Amino acid sequence: MVAQKRSLDDASANRKAKKVKTAERPATEIVQEVDFPRGGGTSFTPLEVKAIRAEAVKEANDELFEESALQQDAQKEQQSKKKGKRKSEANSGKPGAKDEKHDRIRIEHLNYKRLFVGMKIFGQIASVQPLALIISLPNQLFAHVPITNISDQFTALLEGTEDDDDDDNDDDDSPKSQIPDLVDIFQEGQYIRAVVTVVHAQGSTDMSGIGKSRDEVARASRRVELSLVPGRVNAGLQKLDLKSGFTVTAAIKSIEDHGYILDLGLPDVSGFLPFKGIKKNEPKMQVGRLLDTVVVKLSGNGRTCNVSIDSTVFTSASISEVATVQSVLPGTLVQALITAVHPTGLNLQVLGFFEGTVESLHLCPDATEKTYKIGKKVKARILYNLDSTPPTFSLALTEHVLNLGVRAVKNGGKSLVPMRVAYPIGTLLEDAKVLKVEAERGLMLGIAPGVEGFVHISHASDDHIPSLSSSGPWKPGSIHRARVIGHFLFDGTLQLSLKSSVLEQKFLQVTDINAGEVIKGTIKKLTDSGLFISISSTIDGVVWPNHYADIALKHPTKRFKVGASIKCRALMVDPDRKRISLTAKRTLVDSTLPILSKVEDAKVGMVAHAVVFKVFDNQLLVEFYNNLKGLIPAKEVSEIKSALPISFPVGKVVKVRIISVESESNRIIASIRQAAATSTPIITDISSVEIGNIVEGSISEIHKDNAVLDLHPSRVRALISLKNLANHRNVSLVQLRLALTVGDKLDALVVVTRNIEKGFVIVASKPKAKASLPTKGSLSIDTVKIGQIVGGRVTRYARGGALVKLASHLGGTLHPTDTSDNYDTGNAFPAVDSVLKAVVVGVDQVKKQLTLSTRHSRMYPDNIQPIVDREIGGVHDLQVGDTIQGFVKSVVEHGLFVSVCRDIDARVQIRELFDEYVKDWKVHFKVNQLVKGRILSVDPETKKVELSFRTGILTKPLGTLTVGDLQKGQKIDGIVKRIENYGLFIQIEGSKIHGLCHKSELSDNQDADVTVALSNFREGDHVKAYITDITNRRVSLSLKPSRFVEEDFETQEQDSEHLGAIENMSQDEDEGDDSEMASVPSDNEDENDSEGDEDAMRVDMDDLHSLPSPHSSKPAITNNPTLKLSGFQWSDNTRIDEEDKSDSSSEDSEREGPSDKKKKRKKKRIEQDLTADMHTKTPESNADFERHLLGSPNSSFLWIQYMSFQLQLSEVEKAREVARRALQTINFREEQEKLNVWIAFLNLENVYGTDETLDTAFKEAARANDSKTIHIRLASILTESGKHEKAEEQYKRTCKKFGQSSKAWTLFDIEASRKLLPRSLQSLDKRKHLKTISRFAQLEYKLGDPERGKTVFEGVVESHPKRWDLWSIYMDMEAGQGNIQTLRNLFDRIFLLKMTSHKAKSFFKKWLELERRLGDEEGASGVKQKAIEWTQRANS
Repeated sequence: MVAQKRSLDDASANRKAKKVKTAERPATEIVQEVDFPRGGGTSFTPLEVKAIRAEAVKEANDELFEESALQQDAQKEQQSKKKGKRKSEANSGKPGAKDEKHDRIRIEHLNYKRLFVGMKIFGQIASVQPLALIISLPNQLFAHVPITNISDQFTALLEGTEDDDDDDNDDDDSPKSQIPDLVDIFQEGQYIRAVVTVVHAQGSTDMSGIGKSRDEVARASRRVELSLVPGRVNAGLQKLDLKSGFTVTAAIKSIEDHGYILDLGLPDVSGFLPFKGIKKNEPKMQVGRLLDTVVVKLSGNGRTCNVSIDSTVFTSASISEVATVQSVLPGTLVQALITAVHPTGLNLQVLGFFEGTVESLHLCPDATEKTYKIGKKVKARILYNLDSTPPTFSLALTEHVLNLGVRAVKNGGKSLVPMRVAYPIGTLLEDAKVLKVEAERGLMLGIAPGVEGFVHISHASDDHIPSLSSSGPWKPGSIHRARVIGHFLFDGTLQLSLKSSVLEQKFLQVTDINAGEVIKGTIKKLTDSGLFISISSTIDGVVWPNHYADIALKHPTKRFKVGASIKCRALMVDPDRKRISLTAKRTLVDSTLPILSKVEDAKVGMVAHAVVFKVFDNQLLVEFYNNLKGLIPAKEVSEIKSALPISFPVGKVVKVRIISVESESNRIIASIRQAAATSTPIITDISSVEIGNIVEGSISEIHKDNAVLDLHPSRVRALISLKNLANHRNVSLVQLRLALTVGDKLDALVVVTRNIEKGFVIVASKPKAKASLPTKGSLSIDTVKIGQIVGGRVTRYARGGALVKLASHLGGTLHPTDTSDNYDTGNAFPAVDSVLKAVVVGVDQVKKQLTLSTRHSRMYPDNIQPIVDREIGGVHDLQVGDTIQGFVKSVVEHGLFVSVCRDIDARVQIRELFDEYVKDWKVHFKVNQLVKGRILSVDPETKKVELSFRTGILTKPLGTLTVGDLQKGQKIDGIVKRIENYGLFIQIEGSKIHGLCHKSELSDNQDADVTVALSNFREGDHVKAYITDITNRRVSLSLKPSRFVEEDFETQEQDSEHLGAIENMSQDEDEGDDSEMASVPSDNEDENDSEGDEDAMRVDMDDLHSLPSPHSSKPAITNNPTLKLSGFQWSDNTRIDEEDKSDSSSEDSEREGPSDKKKKRKKKRIEQDLTADMHTKTPESNADFERHLLGSPNSSFLWIQYMSFQLQLSEVEKAREVARRALQTINFREEQEKLNVWIAFLNLENVYGTDETLDTAFKEAARANDSKTIHIRLASILTESGKHEKAEEQYKRTCKKFGQSSKAWTLFDIEASRKLLPRSLQSLDKRKHLKTISRFAQLEYKLGDPERGKTVFEGVVESHPKRWDLWSIYMDMEAGQGNIQTLRNLFDRIFLLKMTSHKAKSFFKKWLELERRLGDEEGASGVKQKAIEWTQRANS
């Protein structure tokens, strides 16, 4: 082997050669050496020849050594093969240790310990701070880039700015004005290449460039510092790497005539970006800015490299070969080969030379087992280089990293949106599933398909957890409630927290707070510059000194204490700078006026609060919220001229009215004068209103001869004469004044006069013109079409409805059922001579008549509005059981005929009119009256329909429904007849048909225990079922909830609605006729009143014991929900059952027997004399109650029962009337009786009324009775009804108003009572202290800790040993604990005190009773003996 020729510069430099005297050669002379001199000569010196030979020998020996080493390796390999044959078959297929180490590389996640200085890493900008960049790194890590580590050129500009500041250079062209902000050159989500420069130890306080931020991401980024300087990032690159398509980060070095000179970080190569390679609309870039570039070509001399900044090319550019490992930069897209697949990731071969790993976190989230196979080639992006030998890289295969974009997820299964948008910070996730547990790091949770979140171990619980366990509460597969607290942008995962404190926290970031929102916080610090408030664990706010209070505070330290709670309102929210300014001014905090935070919120005429910001001689500048300013001219400040700086100092809160808004210039002009309570907004610009305009407005003031209007929407003031309005309405002036109220709306007004100087107009009612027919074209029977809208005049009424004249030879009919989609609100019978528009729904060529409709759904089918009363086209639209409305067509002897559509009239027989017998039924109905009923039967052939107004369950008679009438998919009502282990047998209502509901059709949950579900059913239960199949006359049913929708159950809820006459529901029911009981609650009454009947009229027990009971009957139980009244209820189930039985039996006999027998029996029942039973019979009607009240008008017992009776009928309004009558009727001397009614009235309003009606009743009751009693009773009512928050407010109000009352302080629960005891003793008189303390001690025994109550009583009896009443209460409380020994000790102690014999006798008697109840006979004997001894001692 021939040795290679090596350079001997070093050897020749060190040797001591003889100096040869030679002539100096000229610089231009060319020296030629002879390769093969004659005679075998050489140009080397003898020493050089010797050195060359020695080196050749050494290389030869090395070569021979390598050959022998190879032979030894071959021998070892043969020996290992022989040994391998002796191994088991299971191990024979495994590779050797060396191959395994080579093929499988350990996949490790990146953490702070594995980061090292000089490490090159790929990251994504999470946020841009004023002085730093927050970078999201792989594996949930964060780092920061100080502003001085962007580029050398950018740092030079910053240093030049400091020099300019020292020289006071204010020139606009100075470098200071040319330095861009970081937010201008970087954006969130942008990818960067960086080099780790510093890794601080955990807990380091170095905060360079970040500041004292409470943001967790900013705090997490403090630990690692990065650099983006191209000289550091591109270190190790060579010229050979600068090939076309190679990506490199560069900084703008200078701006030349034709382009930008770039700093590539290579010492002898500069980049050039021509202007023509940049988009025309791109703004000019500043020196020092970083660019992601792609090499286009390298110049021939190797000094200039042309680049491009096309983002598309940069994203898709990849490399296939590199000169050295240093040339592989982070973020480079490379071709890789999968060499191994692990549960934790992949092993790759990168560029054919280097090893690489991909962690499972950086694989595609929707990847399957077939996605990554060994031997498959993939495109991957370099993330960072590992500190290992041989070189190893970490790569990513996630889609958003490959495309250099932001992770996007599906929004509701439709479009893709950024993850930050789909899951913003603060989002609550109800069902997050644990996917993986890392004991020392945290949890990986699954949120949605392809969406994962990471929970750090510190956020798994509020308690400190040293490590996580896979078998604990966070085991894989468990479901937890989580909240998004951040985003790991690079990894494309969510940052989650499972802490309860975080889940319940209202504000997580500044953007969660809106300007004007009321906030409760804690005072953190008070300085001379401001008051700092802690809003949450991550958010602070500041209150500036001029917002401490409505007035300037001289000593704010006396008002604000560190740690105290404070209520503020957000004055300004700056999400970019993450700053919140608050105000503590009470006027602003308690204000209920609108919040103005932007110009769009300001509307002319709006009244709002503002703060004086700046004062001038002729105007005021006021500030609303979010730095929104407004201008108030001096003339709009006040009617009285005064010095503005004196009357309106800076910081004063004023109420203003917006009078002008200029959105373009963001200018708001307001007025203080017009915002006064007695002032109205004055709009002086009346240019929008012209004479002759038809306008409308609302009445703002009513004077003697005219009324002042506010026109809509111009807000211009107008005057109208009351005489003109009275003439227009055909009423007298006195009647008009009584009818008009402020706020009434008037329309059809004509502007007759304008007064521009004073800024108002005069209007008058539009004259009534004779209605004329529309003259748009010629209308005839041949030209009109169905669906055409026509106009006409109502001429008269016929049996078919209103006759409408459309043209001279053309008319139409408008049926009452075609007038409106809601009969309750529509006008079914328009007035004669009135003009209307209608749509043609039918054309009769023979009669030359049209069928018209004014239904909104017909006239405007595109404008969909809710339809209450559907249009019935024929018999096929009617089904048995449907509830419909119609109009009475005629009243005959046997009942009513109701018109339900144009061609169908339904019959209502007399027996179906009322639930009970009514003698004179005709007076309740009249022609054209609106009624509501339920369909009993439908005969399609004869078009006969039967209706019923009865409120009972209306079904078809048994046997009328057959299997042929049923269809698959139909929903029916049924009754459970039999329960078996395999299912339920259900009888379909209205038939004798039975169906089977198999147990598998009971629940949608396949894992549910059907045995438990079957046990919940009882024979006779009413159910709604779904027909799944009908085979061989066998009906299969299903009760699964998924088979039904909410509308299927509405008919059941409407069973209690009013059927029958709609328009006569307001008639007086106090006429004394028993037939009035046929009335049932109307539709507009509360349908859920039965739910609260038990608590509606609750009265204190102590008060009711003293009420005279009209009769003493045994407590009755009724099937209907009745009203509980503190221990008694008014119903007689026995009587009702008997009557039901008699009614049913009589009805059965009526069907079988002759009609004359039925009439005799009914006549006998009517003529029965019930006068003798009047005083013992339970009142069953309004008439009964009225008769009882005539005899006992002062009985609150009767009045309350009367109210309860009305509530059972859902007559809430009548119950209120009864209460009002009772308060007027009961004699003023009967204070207790009136108080009972007031308490019942408050209970009624609490259950059925609104907050306003309850407050009104409460104020009236407080004025009419003892105010303290009413306050306490209302608090008790609210507590018993479960309204704890309102009850607590009422308790506080009571304590504040009656602070001297001991009873007011002892109404709270035990926890609140412990806190209130010191406060109550400060407010109460000293004489009431013992009573209050005793009451608190009793509460401890009953609701709290008996030991605490015992301690309180011990202190009381120790300080007041002669208070025998307190000793007695103490003993009663201990007796409740059942400890007889403690009681014996107490009695022994009390008999050591001096007392009278009478008092001693009572205590011995009490002791003896307790011994007999809790002790034994020996103890009772001991008491008697001690009594004798005490008596002897007292007599001596």
